[in-house]
Amino acid sequence: MSDTKAQFEHVIGICRDLFIKKLHDYGASWRIMRPESITDQIFIKAKRIRNLEIKKVSQVGEGIYPEFIGIVNYGIIGLIQLDLGFSSTVDISNREAADLYDKFMTQTKELMYAKNADYDEAWRDMRINSYTDLILTKIQRTKQIEDNHGETIVSEGIDANYMDMVNYSLFALIKLEYGEEK
Repeated sequence: MSDTKAQFEHVIGICRDLFIKKLHDYGASWRIMRPESITDQIFIKAKRIRNLEIKKVSQVGEGIYPEFIGIVNYGIIGLIQLDLGFSSTVDISNREAADLYDKFMTQTKELMYAKNADYDEAWRDMRINSYTDLILTKIQRTKQIEDNHGETIVSEGIDANYMDMVNYSLFALIKLEYGEEK
C-alpha cells in the first residue's frame, strides 16, 4: 500500500498543480456552475476518453491523460459546489479555492484508502477502459440523482459518485504515469 500512497500523491500533485495554474489564469470562475453543469462537464471528458479508446485517434492531438486530470479536478470542484452551493459571482479567493480543493481531495483520498484495503488493490488488475466505463456509469447515476433533486432511497449520494469518479481517474492516471497498463 505504500507504493499506492506514493503514486496517489504523485498524480494528485499533477492534478493539483494544473488546478492552481488554472486558478491563476481564471480565478474560481467555476463557482457559477451548478452541480448539473459540472456533471455534464465530466461527462464530456469521459465521453471523449471513451471515443479515443475506441477510435485510437485524436483530432486535436491530446490523449486521454489530460482528460482524466480534468475529471479529477471537476470532481473536486463538484464536491466544493455541493458543499458551498453555486454562486452568481466568484465569491472565494484563489487561496480559499485551493484550501477547499485540498480538503475535498483529502476526503476523497481517504475513501480510496479505506476501499483499497477492503478490495486488496483490485484496481491494479483492471483495464483503464473499465475505469472509463465505470465513470460513465457513475455519471448516469449522478444525473438520475440530480433529476430526483438529490433524493435517493438506498443509494449513495452525488458526493460519493463524484468521489468515485475522481478515484477511478486517479487509478487511470497512476497506470498511465507508471506504465502499468497491460
